[in-house]
Amino acid sequence: MIIFTNLCIFSAQVCFYLFPITILFFVPGLVFGALMKNLDGTKGFAKMLGESMGSMGQYIVLVFFAAQMLAYFDWSNLGPILAVSGSNLLETINLTGIPLFIGFILVVALINLLIGSASAKWAILAPVFIPMFMYLGYDPAFTQMLYRVGDSSTNPIAPMMPFLPLIIMYAQRYQKDIKMGTVIANLLPYSIALLVTWTAFTIIWYLIGLPVGPNGPIYLPE
Repeated sequence: MIIFTNLCIFSAQVCFYLFPITILFFVPGLVFGALMKNLDGTKGFAKMLGESMGSMGQYIVLVFFAAQMLAYFDWSNLGPILAVSGSNLLETINLTGIPLFIGFILVVALINLLIGSASAKWAILAPVFIPMFMYLGYDPAFTQMLYRVGDSSTNPIAPMMPFLPLIIMYAQRYQKDIKMGTVIANLLPYSIALLVTWTAFTIIWYLIGLPVGPNGPIYLPE
């Protein structure tokens, strides 16, 4: 357990319980599969494990390249340079406040169409935009809220979203010949409505000056 904990990226208390939690879900799943006769011996068990892990392939590949990029950012100090230069540019062209928030939300929404994993996108964008917004006086919690607005709005129409095949599977129960393009076209109005609504809520929240959560102010403390 100590060795496993040392391998954790963060020294959080939850790392101590990852292995028991894994066993807690693994054993009931194994028993259920055996009772339902879905397991064809050890070969069937290995096949089901492979299929489950196969869905994580995209995330693992993205995390690998994101880790390389983060390492280069840290080694070259490119992140702080981009953050300072970007914040100075935004102040020069007077792109702050509500126009900045809307622009950042739209950028994240477009990137979400290409990268399905929310954590991988955040790993790529956070080293640049968190310091950039901090130089402009905004708290990281508020920046992450803007990120989540853009990320969640276009999830239903993102071709790289890992749950899109599941949505298509459920849709095919009612229309056998439905394809991905049809599903995305039908979900597009809802995605646009979510983007507009959440952006409007964000602007109202900003104008009122309410915190985004416990210990999550909009502005950095002076």
